[in-house]
Amino acid sequence: MTKSKEKVTRLVLLALFTAIMLIMSTTPLGYLNIGPLAITLNIIPLGIAAIALGPTGGLAIGAVFGITSFLQCIGIGGVSAMGSALFQISPVLAFLQRFVPRVLDGLIIGLLHKILVKKLGTKISCFITGFLAAFLNTVLFMSALILLFGNTEYVQELMGGKNVIIFICSFVGVNAVFEMLASTVITGSIGLALYKSKVIR
Repeated sequence: MTKSKEKVTRLVLLALFTAIMLIMSTTPLGYLNIGPLAITLNIIPLGIAAIALGPTGGLAIGAVFGITSFLQCIGIGGVSAMGSALFQISPVLAFLQRFVPRVLDGLIIGLLHKILVKKLGTKISCFITGFLAAFLNTVLFMSALILLFGNTEYVQELMGGKNVIIFICSFVGVNAVFEMLASTVITGSIGLALYKSKVIR
């Protein structure tokens, strides 16, 4: 593949992943809302973008993910119960809590995938990247929640006097496990298919 062809392919993939992320973010395909949290399936196109386009693509799609996640705080593209509550406390902090973890997730898994491919090959690295997309999303999202809103009455009520680690584990619970399983299998399979079809190298 020539450099110009490769550049065009990357631009097409970036546009495709952006479109998929926007569609998923504004339909039930991306979020299954259960209580204050949602099962987030947007990590799947984020993980695939990180595999196909590296850290730059992961960062770009992570930014789209973060913006659409924040917009749900004000009822655009869906409604997030937690997001609405956080927005009422501080719109600026709500934006940071929604946006920054998603950008960092895409950037980090893009970087890790490049390293993993060299160490473990494409097959295993695709599935590990899928797992990490979901795992890091949960860790970064909840860390930002505690860091930015941990002292607020809203989060204190959610915590109910629990230790931070226990609170995070019990709060994300089944949602996080489902996200990690789905992302590992689907992201890994599609990423591997892209390598086998030579869409990406």
